[in-house]
Amino acid sequence: MYGAVLLLHSWIRWIALVSVVGVALAALRNQVTGDRSVADRWGLVAMMALDFQMLLGVLLYFALSPFTTEALKDFGAAMKNPPLRFWAVEHVTAMFAAVILAHVGRALARKAASPSAKRSRLLICFGLATVLILVGTPWPGMANGRPFFRL
Repeated sequence: MYGAVLLLHSWIRWIALVSVVGVALAALRNQVTGDRSVADRWGLVAMMALDFQMLLGVLLYFALSPFTTEALKDFGAAMKNPPLRFWAVEHVTAMFAAVILAHVGRALARKAASPSAKRSRLLICFGLATVLILVGTPWPGMANGRPFFRL
């Protein structure tokens, strides 16, 4: 079960990342006018992908992952171990913050009084969410790196 959930979590990260970048680029290109704008459509895909990623991540964190199971047994010792600290704290914190920023940004944008306010809110929130996702992802070559495409 761990392998299947991890595989799904690994592949859906690409949908999440592409859609968050899509929102930021649509806002950058000023494609925010109307209820069915390009930014709104990308935002919907981003919310679905991020929420599903978060669900899978919470399942991995609390039930399936051997890394976090070990870290949660002795959190003090895990903080002294960089790979365990990454999975127990850094990855989770960055991703939760990215999901929260994306949700807040989308909600604020939908309530914006003008297209320029909507654009700036999307740019700031989804731009920061993109940075957090990039920072919190275990890219190949990092100490905790994972392959680009898990098979």
